[in-house]
Amino acid sequence: MYKKLFIFDLDGVLVEACDWHRDALNEALLETCNFIISEEEHKSIFNGIPTSKKLNILSERGLVPWEKHKQINDLKQEKTIEIIQRCAVTRHEKIEMISAIKEAGHVVCCYTNSIRKTASLMLRKTGIESMFDYILTNQDVSEPKPDPEGYLFIMEKFGFDKKDTFIIEDSPKGMLAAISSGGNLIKVNNADEVDINIIRSLI
Repeated sequence: MYKKLFIFDLDGVLVEACDWHRDALNEALLETCNFIISEEEHKSIFNGIPTSKKLNILSERGLVPWEKHKQINDLKQEKTIEIIQRCAVTRHEKIEMISAIKEAGHVVCCYTNSIRKTASLMLRKTGIESMFDYILTNQDVSEPKPDPEGYLFIMEKFGFDKKDTFIIEDSPKGMLAAISSGGNLIKVNNADEVDINIIRSLI
């Protein structure tokens, strides 16, 4: 009988990839529209939401033509993969943490607002993709974070009560989704904080 459900966000939790996404999108925006999103604005408004939502916001502001969304999105994903290939490394503290959770008989999942292709690559390069019981991406839900849909889906899939679910998040949008789901939020500031010490007392 499984005891608890642990759900980890990806960007900024398992991998310090928030800057990678920002840089990739900015490179694509610079090439196609000749502007970039500032670091401050990315952190306060755009961090933690899918690229499609970011482009919608930019188009509503009149900064990006609606008809360029596919071109920008495709270019951004290409650049994201290039950055992941170049920057992602095996994270042994993540392997140790997930191994300890699973050895204690718990379920470990990942839910990310990234698309599956980049999420899979990040997790594989970090050395932990095969360790998860389930991986959910923004392509698997109708409403991404801050909507709680993904977290509620995983709870239902594995038959866990909210009180036995622990969600590790860093971004405002992700934390809102976690809180709205009714699960227990474990807030972190960045991926470097995420190791066995943050969950030791729970396993």
